[in-house]
Amino acid sequence: MAASARRGPYFCGIDAAMDVVSGKWKPLILWELHDHGIRRFAELRRGLPGVSEKMLVQHLREMEEDGLVRREVYPEVPPKVEYSLTEHGVSLNAALTSLGEWGTERMRRIGAEKVSVG
Repeated sequence: MAASARRGPYFCGIDAAMDVVSGKWKPLILWELHDHGIRRFAELRRGLPGVSEKMLVQHLREMEEDGLVRREVYPEVPPKVEYSLTEHGVSLNAALTSLGEWGTERMRRIGAEKVSVG
């Protein structure tokens, strides 16, 4: 694992956890990789409507540095790169399950629509 710039100090465990999951797309990347397993870049981008290529690349790099995502590069032409969750990423995703359940209940309560991924 590469050295990450995000090493504290932190006020509490929530602060440390939010440091690696901050931003709109990181929790959604975790969910996408958990739900589908190994994904290529284009598959991730299709599964996350609205994410820019630049933002997806940036978040994947940060998540790799934080030990959440594994990036596997295959020596092929054209290059083949696959992303998957590490054990650390799986454990973070499990910790976010309750938050996701809370959000689903909130959507139901306020009558919010769920985005459909085509």
